[in-house]
Amino acid sequence: MSAEKPTGKISMFVAACAFVFAIASGVAFLHIFWTGYQTMLMGWTFGLSLALFAVAFILWAHGTSIRKNATGPRELPGSSQEDLEAVREEFYPAGQGAPRRNFLFAMGAAAVAFFGAIFVSLLRSFASPPDDSLFGTIWKQGDRLITSDGTPVSNDALMLGATMVVFPEGQVGSVHAQTVLIRVDPQKLQLPADKAGWAPNGYVAYSRVCTHAGCPVGQYEAKANLLLCPCHQSTFSVLEGGRPTGGPAARALPQLPLYSGQDGFLHASGDFDKPPGPGFWRYPWSRS
Repeated sequence: MSAEKPTGKISMFVAACAFVFAIASGVAFLHIFWTGYQTMLMGWTFGLSLALFAVAFILWAHGTSIRKNATGPRELPGSSQEDLEAVREEFYPAGQGAPRRNFLFAMGAAAVAFFGAIFVSLLRSFASPPDDSLFGTIWKQGDRLITSDGTPVSNDALMLGATMVVFPEGQVGSVHAQTVLIRVDPQKLQLPADKAGWAPNGYVAYSRVCTHAGCPVGQYEAKANLLLCPCHQSTFSVLEGGRPTGGPAARALPQLPLYSGQDGFLHASGDFDKPPGPGFWRYPWSRS
């Protein structure tokens, strides 16, 4: 019979440190999840916690167990009390091993508890209602269309087939308010009857946030009169109220009603006809 001694204190110390840092990473994940909700930091802390948790158990399994080759006659199940005491003394000598192993058991249990807390916390994300800001008014009646440099958009700002990105006055740079303004031939427009007056002099305006995954829809194919999303190749018909014609997007781009003001500038006559962005409002908590 031959035996190898365990690596001992070093392996147990490293395993314990791994458990401690795994728990610390789990605590950091929970803090970020419940306060800042920053996706990148959540991914790093959760991934690090899992990795350290795995390292701790590997060290525990390979570094603190006595490995031996032994042969002997096969006996009936069951052991005498003397045999049990002998085994216990061999694997847990007095004053050695047991306290350290108990410590590792405690650290492992704490790590498992924190992972349970993380799992329960993640349930918060399932079927949670969208933030109220997604339903807030973006454009208001009378808002002038403003370019990114703060210049109001006049009635003759664009030629046929040209586009520009516009914002409501006072919200230049707003992600939810970004709008693409296009000038098309009024004779070719095929807007629904309730939107027939939304395109003065052939100007049509749509939310620049794709209804599939929220990417910026900024590419315009003038010959086909299509807006294109560069992320997943969804296409939207400019002449037909932003109707999706290809790609994964299943909902039309929100359209902005426009009118030509007496001051010579383009104005919004109201907000988008539906909230901009991906179609979360198809679910029961929708307010639209």
